[in-house]
Amino acid sequence: MSNDIRIKKGLDIKLKGAAEKTLDSAIVSNTCTIRPEDFHSVIPKLILKVGAKVKAGEPVFYDKSNENVKFVSPVSGEISEIIRGAKRRILAIKIQVDKTQTYKDHGKLDVDAATQEEVLGKLLNSGCWPFIKQRPYDVIANPDKAPKAIFVSGYASAPLAADLDFTLQGKEAELQAAVTALGKLTEGAVHISVGKNSNSPLASVSGASIHKVSGPHPSGNVGTLINKVDPINKGEIVWTVSAQDLVIIGELLLTGKFNAERVVALAGSLVEKPRYFTTKIGSEVATMIYDKGISKDANPRIISGNVLSGKEIRPDGALDYYSNVITVIPEGDDYELFGWNKPVFNKISTSRALTFSWLNSKKEYDLNTNTNGEHRAFVVTGGYEEVFPLDIYPLQILKACMYKDLDEMEALGMYEVAPEDFALTEFVCVSKQPHQKIIREGLDLMLKEIG
Repeated sequence: MSNDIRIKKGLDIKLKGAAEKTLDSAIVSNTCTIRPEDFHSVIPKLILKVGAKVKAGEPVFYDKSNENVKFVSPVSGEISEIIRGAKRRILAIKIQVDKTQTYKDHGKLDVDAATQEEVLGKLLNSGCWPFIKQRPYDVIANPDKAPKAIFVSGYASAPLAADLDFTLQGKEAELQAAVTALGKLTEGAVHISVGKNSNSPLASVSGASIHKVSGPHPSGNVGTLINKVDPINKGEIVWTVSAQDLVIIGELLLTGKFNAERVVALAGSLVEKPRYFTTKIGSEVATMIYDKGISKDANPRIISGNVLSGKEIRPDGALDYYSNVITVIPEGDDYELFGWNKPVFNKISTSRALTFSWLNSKKEYDLNTNTNGEHRAFVVTGGYEEVFPLDIYPLQILKACMYKDLDEMEALGMYEVAPEDFALTEFVCVSKQPHQKIIREGLDLMLKEIG
């Protein structure tokens, strides 16, 4: 059954440098980096030490609070370095990649005949569990608590996001296997969103409720899908899985191999030839951005993820565990004389004051990271509601997080939000407040006190 979801509130930020639909293989990375900070609220407990040989799909560490949740190596090789920070906190695990990859055999699983316990055990033992997140709290799902439903967004609406219709081509069998397996882990439905006019392979999977979405960003966010289909109440849990992670889960179930391959979009106005690459989770971004990518004398901001909610990384950094796009835009470290006091034609704005972005709705912009101001009084403008389609009061929930009122946060709908749901309100905020950071800290407080 198909259900249409049309979003009216939101904002499409059209940027230069969208990836062309051509696929190249990235240069094989010399090292692979796993960063525990990609797995929020996880305290890693190492299984292997420096010098240990590891196969792709072999556990490297587990979650100290739940030993069943294992984190595996995306590649085969040798653990070359464990980088630690204050109080010996593990910041990164570096693996020297073998020239010829070997995989740990986790064994195939007949998903049609498998029981719930067999599917659960297979996902936990193979290292696929970290791909499943839960709301509330936007953390890796607790395998001991069944969700009322599972949600997958097969439509990316963020600026310069990877086109999922393109990246999922030819993966119908893997997607079907993953959706069938996930359906056994919930008494509710598996809800999948696709673009209204898309040709997504996800639109034809069986055993799921397909929703066709349209409208401006954040129509592609999984949080928007949850809010419009089955909102979360106190005591309820839902799980979310990204579309490309379904492919890794499905291939594991069909072949027994943990193949951490990603189709990654290299996009942004500083990229000379924006396109797609096939690479591995944790690979060095230099293998893509400097392969006919960006000029070495450029002053770039490199982001693992999209421009609204991604993570800044160094040129010698690595693709994070969940990203399928690398965005390269100019660093905003220059300032315009009287930039606030003259008409502006090359910037986007939701209001008609000073900027003329409303004159051409299809114009693509070359924006940098400059916020054009600094933190100031948190004023009421009504601007957040124009770009926030969820049935939640954004300003009130942000302020409740700031003064740590757990009862008010709960009453306002904190259980169903994640930081990415507030990326647009942060973009349009005249007060320059870090909305995503505020929401993340609020969720952490609720997890500590309630969860």
